[in-house]
Amino acid sequence: MSHFQNVLLTGAAGGVGTALRQSGTRLGKAVRLSDREPCENIASHEEDFPLELADFAAVSQAVKGCDAIVHLGGQPLEAEWKTILDSNISGGYNIYEAARQHGVKRIVYASSVHAIGYYERTETIDGTVPTRPDSLYGVSKTFVENLGRYYFDKFGIETVSIRIGSCFPEPTDRRHLITWLSYRDCRQLVEKCLSAERVGFMIAYGMSNNSRAFWDNRTAASLGYRPEDSADDYAEKVFARTSQGDPNDSAVRFQGGSFTAVGHFEDT
Repeated sequence: MSHFQNVLLTGAAGGVGTALRQSGTRLGKAVRLSDREPCENIASHEEDFPLELADFAAVSQAVKGCDAIVHLGGQPLEAEWKTILDSNISGGYNIYEAARQHGVKRIVYASSVHAIGYYERTETIDGTVPTRPDSLYGVSKTFVENLGRYYFDKFGIETVSIRIGSCFPEPTDRRHLITWLSYRDCRQLVEKCLSAERVGFMIAYGMSNNSRAFWDNRTAASLGYRPEDSADDYAEKVFARTSQGDPNDSAVRFQGGSFTAVGHFEDT
């Protein structure tokens, strides 16, 4: 059960945010929902608070009265620099600075595999390796991870940055057999981040119990995370409808997949 009474959930209208709402009061006694668009089917313990993350005044009002934040919000894929800057970088700063001003104790941040996308698939890495972003989107994730470190070291705001692999209802390609995080396991991991007595600043990986793995996830295990689902259950179906691909292709060679195989987003 969460240690926190009032939790802000950003990105609440997205696929992962909608799945996390199924945790109910295990996220907090009261949950404030935030996204660009209003959320639907508001439960009795929920409050809807639409906003733009680049608007500090709106973010500050959403954070006021909360003691923890689950920050999923922002641009979810590669995009032009202005969008990444406003939604992810400025938005991430606004979340942390509002948290500092209003006395928030803990943030759970949805980081991404794309913060370390240029590690090769043959490498096994943990949360201590240097970042190797594969996109402007990945750069924004490393920026907010570093905000989390800064705000913990200087102001004592705890953070768990979860580098999410591929969080969908089920894996659909061969890379997902390695990176997949089920919605059920995602809920468990976030709940563990909120129920742990102390987290300091840590980086964990968002992955289910997949036998194929890029990541040493002892950090998540230390929180009590025990994934219940596995991409292995879908392997036969995925192998039947997909091909291996050229091992020299960047999308196959690197952990970030297709993000590593495309040029700069703003090139025509």
